[in-house]
Amino acid sequence: MTGSSTGPRPLREARVDLDAVRHNIQALKRATAPAALMAVVKANGYGHGSVEVARAAIEGGADWLGVVDIPEALRLRAAGIAAPLLAWLHGVETEFGAAIASDIDLGISSLQQLERAAAAATPASGPAIVHLKVDTGLGRNGIEESECGSVFARAAELQATGALRVRGIFSHLANAGEEEDLEQVRRFTALTGAAANAGLSIDLRHLAATAGALGVPSARFDLVRTGIGVYGLSPFDDRPSAELGLRPVMELSAGIISVKRVPAGNGVSYGYTYRTTEESTLALVPLGYADGVPRHASSRGPVEINGRRYRVAGRIAMDQF
Repeated sequence: MTGSSTGPRPLREARVDLDAVRHNIQALKRATAPAALMAVVKANGYGHGSVEVARAAIEGGADWLGVVDIPEALRLRAAGIAAPLLAWLHGVETEFGAAIASDIDLGISSLQQLERAAAAATPASGPAIVHLKVDTGLGRNGIEESECGSVFARAAELQATGALRVRGIFSHLANAGEEEDLEQVRRFTALTGAAANAGLSIDLRHLAATAGALGVPSARFDLVRTGIGVYGLSPFDDRPSAELGLRPVMELSAGIISVKRVPAGNGVSYGYTYRTTEESTLALVPLGYADGVPRHASSRGPVEINGRRYRVAGRIAMDQF
C-alpha cells in the first residue's frame, strides 16, 4: 500500500494506490447511476488486498461488497467491515450457518442450496438472506431456466415460513457481443417477472459486471457488480482506462539488475523468440510470471524506465525478463 517506508527499496514491489480505488468507485457510480454499486473484492481483492480495498471502496461510495465464497466474506467481517456483503459460489458441503449469523447474503444457484440455506437458519441468526442466481446464457453456475419456476415457488414457500428471505435475483453476462448481451437482458427480465409471479418481492436485480455496467445500459437494473473496473482496468479492448475515467490501482516495479550491450542478431531468452535487429542494450528486470507479469506479454509488453517506454524483449521467465 502507498505510504512511507524505511530501509533499502526491495528488489521488486507492487504498490497499491487506495486513493485510486476511491476515485474509480466514484467514476463508476457516476457512469452507472442510479443503480447501486457492488465492489467485487474476491481473490484477495484481485491480489490488491481484500480488506484494504474493501474499506477504500466503501469510503469511495460503494453500496455493496462481493466475494466468491464464504471464507472470504467471513475474513471481511472479522476485520470489522459491516457493509452489505454477498458470497455466491458454494461447494456441495459448504456450511451456511456462520454466514447467516454474520449477516452475509448468499448467492443461491440450485434448489439443493436453497434448502440447505433455509435449514441452516436459526432463531438466533435470523433468516438466510439469499439472491437467486439464474443462468441466462453464460453456462456456469445458476439455476437453469427450465427449473426456475419450481425453485421460485419453493423459495416463496420457505420465505413464508420465515426461514429465508429472497433479497435479490442475479445473473452474469457472457460479454459475447451486443446481440448476445441484449438477449441475456431479455431472458433475465422474463425471469424476474416469473419470480414476481411466484410471489417473490425482489429488492435487487443485478446482471451487469464492469463491461455490462459501462457498455450495456439496459443491463444495469438495480445494482451493478464492478470488479476489474474498481482496480482501474478497462474491460474493453478498444477503450483504455483513461477514456473511462479510471486510474490503475497497482504499479509493479523493480530495479534493473543487469545492463549489457549485444550485437545485432543476438537471441534473447528462451527459444530465441526475439533477436536484436541491430546493436542493442539489454536491461534485465527481476520480475516474471511468478510476480503476475503475464507470459503472453513476451516481446510485446510495455515497460517504463525513467519515464521512457520500452518493450519486453523475448520470453518472460518465472522471475525475470
